[in-house]
Amino acid sequence: MTAISSLPPSLPATSLLDMDEDITETTVLIPKPQQKTPTPLPKLQFGIIMFVLICEPTAGQSIYPYINQLVSELGITGGDQRKVGYYAESLFYFTEATTTLQWSRASDYVGRKPILVIGLFGTTLSMLCFGMSRTFWMLVASRCLTGLLNGNVGVMKSTLADLTDSSNRAQAVGFLPIMWELGSAFGFFIGGYLSQPQRRFPNMFSGKFWEDYPYLLPSLATGSLVCFSGVIILLFFKETAPSKKSRTSDEREDSNSHAPSPSPAAPVHLLQLLTFPVMISVSNYISLAFLNIVVVSLIPLFFAMPVTIGGLGLPPSKIGLVMTIQSVAVGVFQLFFFAKIIRRFGERAVMIGGMSMFPVVFGLIPIISATAQQSGRSVAVWALVACLLSLNIFADMCFGVVWMFLAASAPKDRRGAVNGLGQTSVSLARAIAPAFATSFFSLSVEYNLLGGYAVYAFFGALSVGAVMLARRLPGELWEEEDH
Repeated sequence: MTAISSLPPSLPATSLLDMDEDITETTVLIPKPQQKTPTPLPKLQFGIIMFVLICEPTAGQSIYPYINQLVSELGITGGDQRKVGYYAESLFYFTEATTTLQWSRASDYVGRKPILVIGLFGTTLSMLCFGMSRTFWMLVASRCLTGLLNGNVGVMKSTLADLTDSSNRAQAVGFLPIMWELGSAFGFFIGGYLSQPQRRFPNMFSGKFWEDYPYLLPSLATGSLVCFSGVIILLFFKETAPSKKSRTSDEREDSNSHAPSPSPAAPVHLLQLLTFPVMISVSNYISLAFLNIVVVSLIPLFFAMPVTIGGLGLPPSKIGLVMTIQSVAVGVFQLFFFAKIIRRFGERAVMIGGMSMFPVVFGLIPIISATAQQSGRSVAVWALVACLLSLNIFADMCFGVVWMFLAASAPKDRRGAVNGLGQTSVSLARAIAPAFATSFFSLSVEYNLLGGYAVYAFFGALSVGAVMLARRLPGELWEEEDH
């Protein structure tokens, strides 16, 4: 067998074209691309981030079992308790949007660890303030404090990108939903079980203090958990930011030769980050988050409204049970099947397929409503509801996929800034979407627009556009080192 390296230097290059047999034989010496063996996940580092991820929704969701009662007692909404959730969520997301980009960009230079610690201790402080709130403005201040100090959402995603690579990122993403749902469920439990302890546990929490602050105990419990996670980060978590890691290694090497250590890379202007890969990834992230929060807002409202005006008339207990089942199903499904589905079909196909669920969801709700008006809450209605919730399970897969595209689109030393840009945009979408969707629902019913179903027609059309946007994504993830 003749190898190319053994050819005489004087042999004309054009003569290679005549050496069919040699070229054919030589090509077998070139190794064919093989599927990359997944890199093992760093267990301790990854486990710490997953623990922090559980603590975040635990603190965030713990207020919802008692927020309606708290606000009602303070007389904030003039008796309309439906506005409570919009106040709380909009305040949080708007303030988060004002600072998350700055926190995320800072993590590229000072490191992920300091920002995570600040965010966790800031959340602890805000939870204690929330539990001590006795006026509307103190509630506002404490909720805004959470958004202002908590840059952890974007930074945790950057940290996770630092800890993984293209071979094991899908495996890591599969853990995110179940961790988030576990944290949410734990938060709901703490908020409901520990609120008003002077009534539930009078032997342990009697006295005027607990009567004046009946919602402090759940805030203390969740705040302590978040504070503990901050201590864990402070003591055991190793820095993952590429710039900090590389400087630390260089400083160790330079200590032997007394050479000056490299200075941090100069911050880039935000416009320099707006490359096509980043923009198309962020755009898909925004459309996904917007449609998801619309669904999250409309489905419980649809379940609660009377059958006569297009709903199902379910009591809060059944609504909670149905949504809990869906949350558990989302987490379990993605934990066991997300990575496998990604490997089988690819990120782009999963993204397009998941986004395609939204038009079906918005088209299915009027069918369920019409069926309920004809036959009540029959077996057929519950079968359709099960189908509706199953569609949401597939749609939720898009969050992991779009984050993978976003992580791959960012230069390694600018991951914080890119994730912050995405999180800022998504926070604004989440601040606007709930009130917009529920107000549109009320208008559709009140004025009988398209038989009361105009809200679903509008968002259905919008979701078709989102599917077309998903089709602009590349067939494979961008190579990270090329950006």
